[in-house]
Parts: sequence; structure tokens; C-alpha cells
Amino acid sequence: MPPLDRLPDDPAGHVPDDAQEWIRRFPVLEQALSHPLDRRRTLKLLALALAGGGLAGCDPGTPDRGFVSAVRAAPGVIPGVPNIYASAHVRDGYAHGILVTHQMGRPIKVEGNPAHPASLGATDIFAQAAIQDFYDPDRASGPLQDGMPASWQEVTTALQALRAQGAASGTPGLRILTGTVGSPTLGAAIDAVLAAHPGAVWHQWDAIGRDAVRQGAALAYGLPAMVIPDLRQVDVMLAVDSDMLDSAPGHLRHARAFAARRNPVRGPMNRLYAVEPTPSLTGIAADHRFIATPAGCDEIIGRLGARILRNEAPSGGPPWLEAVVADLRAHPGRALIHLGPDHGPESHAAIHAMNEALGGRGQAFGVFEPPEYGPASTQSSLSDLMDDMENGRVRALLILDVNPVYQVPRFAEALRRVPLSVALADRPHETAMAARWHIPLAHGFEEWGDARADDGTATILQPQAMPLYGGVSAVTLLRACAGEAVRSARDQVRATWRDRLGPERDWRAALAAGVVPATAAARIDAAIVPPGGPFVPVRHTSGGSADLTLLLRPDPHLWDGREANNPWLQELPRPLSKTVWGNPLLIPPDLAQARGLRNGDTVALMVGARRVELPVWVQPGQAPGCIVGFLGSGRRHAGETGNAVGTDLYPLRDESALVRMVATGRAGVVACTEHHATVIADAPSDIVRHGTLAQFRRDPAFLGNARQDEPVPAAALYRRKPDAPVAWGMSIDLNACIGCNACMTACQAENNVPVVGRSEVLRQREMHWLRIDRTYEGTQDAPDTFFQPMLCMHCEQAPCETVCPVGATMHDSEGLNVMVYNRCVGTKFCSNNCPYKVRRFNYFAFAEQERRPPISRNPDVSVRARGVMEKCTFCVQRIAQARIAADRDGVPEQVVTACQAACPTQAITFGDINDPDAAVSHRKVSPLTYVALPEQGTHPRVTYEGRIRNRNPAIAL
Repeated sequence: MPPLDRLPDDPAGHVPDDAQEWIRRFPVLEQALSHPLDRRRTLKLLALALAGGGLAGCDPGTPDRGFVSAVRAAPGVIPGVPNIYASAHVRDGYAHGILVTHQMGRPIKVEGNPAHPASLGATDIFAQAAIQDFYDPDRASGPLQDGMPASWQEVTTALQALRAQGAASGTPGLRILTGTVGSPTLGAAIDAVLAAHPGAVWHQWDAIGRDAVRQGAALAYGLPAMVIPDLRQVDVMLAVDSDMLDSAPGHLRHARAFAARRNPVRGPMNRLYAVEPTPSLTGIAADHRFIATPAGCDEIIGRLGARILRNEAPSGGPPWLEAVVADLRAHPGRALIHLGPDHGPESHAAIHAMNEALGGRGQAFGVFEPPEYGPASTQSSLSDLMDDMENGRVRALLILDVNPVYQVPRFAEALRRVPLSVALADRPHETAMAARWHIPLAHGFEEWGDARADDGTATILQPQAMPLYGGVSAVTLLRACAGEAVRSARDQVRATWRDRLGPERDWRAALAAGVVPATAAARIDAAIVPPGGPFVPVRHTSGGSADLTLLLRPDPHLWDGREANNPWLQELPRPLSKTVWGNPLLIPPDLAQARGLRNGDTVALMVGARRVELPVWVQPGQAPGCIVGFLGSGRRHAGETGNAVGTDLYPLRDESALVRMVATGRAGVVACTEHHATVIADAPSDIVRHGTLAQFRRDPAFLGNARQDEPVPAAALYRRKPDAPVAWGMSIDLNACIGCNACMTACQAENNVPVVGRSEVLRQREMHWLRIDRTYEGTQDAPDTFFQPMLCMHCEQAPCETVCPVGATMHDSEGLNVMVYNRCVGTKFCSNNCPYKVRRFNYFAFAEQERRPPISRNPDVSVRARGVMEKCTFCVQRIAQARIAADRDGVPEQVVTACQAACPTQAITFGDINDPDAAVSHRKVSPLTYVALPEQGTHPRVTYEGRIRNRNPAIAL
């Protein structure tokens, strides 16, 4: 028998090189194998391997990250009782206040902070999906050097070399590249690096391109400024290619103020005009929507300037323009024009001058100090940086939480010429893999920080959990580069606010409130600078041929690509196209007809020498000859979920080249949820009811159930009289709904709704309990578009209940239509019988297939298994919590559903309809109230208020 200290296939006992590299990662194993192996040691190693394999096989989920179960609960933590902590969600440098709900120390849900001026208690889809980002298993867990794992000691050595290089005379080649910075502590840390490295340069860069907005304000007022609208004071508004309600800084506040004056039952209505080349949420909410190409929008800006600034006589232009100008002038001080970010600084400066001429300063808008720090963020700043990189003038580069390699193709080649590059990123994305060093970035829930809202209001970001994967904050990294002694991030944030929050009670009060008091930006008294010169458009579009213009816009859900690995957002239907898991090219109906293209047909899109292939999707209401591509897809290093989903369109961002589109003759498959849950009605008015303000004034109840032509409900099959003192109901105001999808994401987070993936969506198996139906009326070239949230109606005469053979769906004592999952045998009879098509069936164990650790789920909601039917429960777990609180404290039950809490426009109202003083009861007695599909006789607990539009009678429809 050969000795056991020799391997059978290697007489010398050598371990192969690749195995040696693997063994060196485990010091204990390396030590064990460094000694000759006798039988006893061999058996020990075999036992260890068998035990480890067995333990690993018991849990196929997320590997252990060092968490230890609490034998004794931490102070303030009561099992089953949630804790709530204030913080902020930061996007593009601006903060929205949030409240993070914890269960046993685990963050599980995000809500808006009512005390924060930028959120007012609401959230958008990105804040709701932050939970999924936090628990993302593809986040970086350690540093990398040239794409290979490295130790933190090696990182420290590299930073020491960087400091030594900066201290050497005549080597000023350090550059810092960041996005928009709104954090005082981060701004101070960057200043410390600049002071420690003479000649270092800080570059700010915005991948989406809001630079024109900032530059336009500076051009208009002669100094850096932030122009903030106040839609509460606006009677008439003109939105030109605007993102006011969906993505502009402060959009949650703007949406709330806008929607507050859209229901004529509750007060005078405002009026919104929109001019745009492609449908947007702002345009869909408008009373009048006008379609214009990008060049047409620039022409309209010029004609507006001629009429408002120079008082010239009308000459040419669209026929509606004079009526709009007259309406704006008829409301001095309460009229506003808003321009989107895809237009040049000169155009923004001209719009500011027009708003000043309309007398809106101090009412419709204010001029404030900007909340950003550092140099003006310009596209030229990145171009200058790349020029210096290519010419060898950059010796070291710090890239902080931006991804230019993915978003700017030229940057990747320039980065190879930089001797030392360090990328701080939450995952090994495209830039992190191309840089010499990748350092993991701590999530906003893992580290202390601070941030400002668009109006300057500051929030202290307190960590919500211990780091899951390791990582450092940008502040910590920068202080290390500056050669300062290591201090905790909390100490650095505390030092920033020492003067304002000196006493400990003030510091704790600011943490609890989520707002640092008296930090809103100061008003600026600078006068407007008279505009001059032509309006030169500077937008992120490629040049067009005579009949084709390409618009490249951020994806409504993936934004600039940073959310590509978030499955909630990948599977969330886009508001208008309803497409998921991809980014087809949106083309107008006239172009599709002229080129013989249908949904899913593949085209080759060429800009200069660059070419990509992708499917098309016909988008009604888009300007003729205007094609739209969404950025943020086609990632290569996003993570397992987001890699190779969709098409990367960043290489086509060339404004000087012509655009060509050629059909390939091949048909692709686009995942889309439209028509997956078709509701059949006798007339469209039985689903989405709408009218004009003039009609409402003639007959306030012309949309409600009091209409004489309403079908009389048939006799009930059974009578149920709930015997509980509480009867839950919901009212949805279609005047306020802007189709932002925040409610859908909030429902998914609250109720553990799984994602199913692209292939299952193609089989019509998506699992969302709540959907936002989009309805078109009119012509396909210029349709009227309406949004309508659709969820389980909790019918008093529920047709799903009578057909269930096992009693899995039934009524409870408070009138809720509930599901007993353990009874369900999956006949799907209830879904077939539901006229609203709001039930979802678990064809597979979707929850088990999710790449999501179990600790991220809401423990108050059961995780459904394969083979059961799911649907909206009116957040019955929240109702149960309110019932317990009412029994304990003797207070009335107050329940806010997840969708209601997230809605930025307060379109959803929920409560006890037995209480005549409840808000939902007041909503339900509105003359605009109606039920969907009344002919079905279902008597739903969910009712709608019909949409009213404040049309200008001077504009012909």
C-alpha cells in the first residue's frame, strides 16, 4: 500500500497550481495540508468535508453572513412589533425622506416620511425597491484588484501609495469623479482630499443630463441658483417636454400639490397644458396634450418668448398657442411654464425669464441657493477629464458611485491610460471591473451619512442594519485618501452638524424626525438677466435624418441602469407600453405603418458607425418620425438578474451623427402585460369614466351611479350582512392617479409578491396583486390616455366565492373577501369567474425561486406555495395590527394600506365605511363616485371617482 501522504496520481505529492491558489484562500485548510497526511488526519478532513456538505445542503438559500440569533432581544425590540426609523433615499444627489420599518432588527419595508418636505409621506418606485437593493446577493463582498479578490490590507497599501504620490511635488495628477453631491459631509471629505493633494481636480458628472437645468438657472440669474416651483399656487401651467410629476427633483411634492387641485368636488381646479414628443406621466395628466417633435418644442419656446418677453404680435405657430398664452397672461402671479431636462441652458434661461414676466416669483416659484456641492456638473467636465486621461495627465483617479464605462463608451479606453484607478461601487459593475481597484460601497442602510433635498432640507441617514456584505462609505474612503486618522462615519456626520445639533437631545430629535430643522435653502434676491441670442437645443438625442429623430431617455424603472439588477423594477410594467424585462424601441404609429413594422419586429438602429439591433413597440401619441429608446438596459456586469436584459443604447449617444433604422425581417418577442387581464364591459364608460369640467358644472352627478341609464343590479344570489362594527372600503380618485406605479411596488414589498421572470410573463403568469390599467380612447396618433388602478374589489356579492368547491375564498365579518391558502386546490374557478381579472395563480414555487433571502420578507404575510390563488387582501395584516391596537388602547381602528401610503397624489383612500366621518366615507358620497362594471351586480367595496378635465373652451378639440 502506498503511503497516505502521497497522492495516487502524483508520486511527488504536489498539489496542482490552481488548487494551491484555491487552498491559499483558506488558511486553516492550508495549514492542515502543509503537514504529512496520516490516516487519522485524513479521516478528520473527510469527516469535516462530509459535515460541511450536509450542513450546506440543508439551506439552499443565501449563505450565512455572520448573523447570530438573538437569545435576548435588544432594547426596544419586541417580537412581532415593528420598529420604525427615519432616514432618506438619495437619487441623483437629492434626498427624499423615508421611514424604514424593521421586524426584529431586519429592514423589511420603506414608507415616506410625512415630516419631510420632499416626500410628504409618499415614496416612488425607487425608494420602495431599496429593500430589494439592500438584500441583493450580487452586491460586492470584498475588494478586487484587476478583477481578482484582494485583501483590505492591500487596499490600505494602495491608498498609502496614492497619498505618497499626492504629497510628492510636481505630481498633481489626482482626479475625483462623482455624481451630483448633496451631502455636506461628503462635500467636506472631498475638500479635504483636494487640500491634501495640491492640483487635484474634482469632476461632477450626471449620466442622465440635468446639467442644462442647473446651467440654465445660473445663466438666467447670473449665479448658481435652484428654481423650485410651488404648484399649490399655480392656476395655469404649461409643461414643455416636462418631467415635473415623475422624475424631476422634488417630483413627489409637485405631484401632491398638483393633484390636490384636480377634483372639482373639493375645490377649484387648476389647468395643465403639455407639449411633448413622446407620452409622459405629466402629459397624460394634462387637460390638453399637444404633440410636437423636439425641434417643434424648440420652436414653441421661441414663439412663447416672442409673445411673453417681447410682446410681439402673433405670427404663425400652432393654432392653440395663442389661446395658451392668453390663459397664462390671464393668471398673473399664478401661471408657470416648466421645461424638461432635455433642452439647452439657453432655453431654460428663457423659460425662467418668461416666468418672471408672468409675475410668478414668490408665488408660483421661488429662487433658492442650490443644494449641491462642488463645481457645476457639466458634460464638458467629463469630456475634459477624458481628454486628460488620454493624454497621460491623470496619474490617479477616484470614481465614486458612478458607472462611466457603461454609460460612455469612450471612457473605457481612456481608463486604461490611468496608472492608478479606484472605483467605489456597490457591485463589480462595468467601471469597477475596468478599474485597477474596486472597493465595495456600503449601502445607504448600512452606514451613517447626510443628504439634502432639492429645497436644501437636510436629513441624517442612520444605518438600518449591520453591513450585510462589507463595504465602506465614500466619506471613509476619501478621508483615508486625505491621510487623516480613521474616524467612524457617525463621528464625521456628527462633526458636520456639531454647531446646529450640539446637544445630544437635538441630535436624537433630528434622527427621530428625519429632518434637520431650519436647513431649507435661503431665497436668492438676484434679478433675472435679460435673455439674448438664439435658443440652441442641447439635449441627449442623436441627430436625425429628414424624417427620423432619436430620443434617448432614462428608463422609467431602471433609470440610468443602476436598477438593472432589481427584479421588482425589471418586472414592473412600464406605465404606457406595459413592457417588462427589456427596452424595445418605441416608434409612432405612422412610422410603423409606413415601414410595415409590427410590435416585436426587429430593426437595426444605426447612429454613425455604431449599430444595435432591438425589437420595436408601437407607441400611440408619439410625434411623427420620433423614435424613443430607453437607456439602462443591456448591462454586462449588473448581476445575475440584470445581465444581458434588453439592449444597451448608450453607444448611440452621438448628437452629431445621422440616425438610420432598417428592418431586419426578423420577429422578436417582447414581454408585455397588456391584454393579460382583459376586462370585458358593455361600454368603455363602465370601466373608466371621464368628462369635462363644463359637463360637471351642468350636472355634478353625470359620471356617478345616480345616472338614469345605469343598469339595475340583478337580484342577489345570497345576502350577507357583516356583523362586525367595522366595514372596510376603498375609494380611488382617477383625477389624482398619475400612473407612477408606486402603489404596485409598495404592494409587492408589503405582501411578499414574487417575481416570475420574463419567460413566465410571456405565459401571462405575472403575480402582481395590483395593476395600473392604461386605456386609450380616440385616434392612435393623438389618443386620450387614462390610468386606473385595478385590484380585488372585495365584492359584497362576490362571484368568486360561489364557485369555489373548497371554500378557499370567502367573506369575513368585516366584509373582506379573504383567501384561505391551505384550502385552495388550484381549480382556478374563482379567477375565471372574476369579472375584474385580479386574481393570480402560483403555477410554480415562484417564492422559492427568487434570489432573495428569506429575512428580507415581511414576516406578517405568509409566503404562498405553488398551486394556490393569490389576490389583494386590503393589507389584512395591517388591519389585524390596528385591531390589536384598538383592543389594547381603546382607540378607533386606523388602517393605511401599503398602496395608499406610497401614493404621492393621495389618490387612494381606505377606511371604515361604517364611520360617516371617515375620509373614505366622504369620498364615496362624491357625485363622481361610480363602481366598475355595475351590470355585474357584484357590489364592490372599491369605488372610483371619475376623471374630470379642465378644458379651455377657446381650444378646439
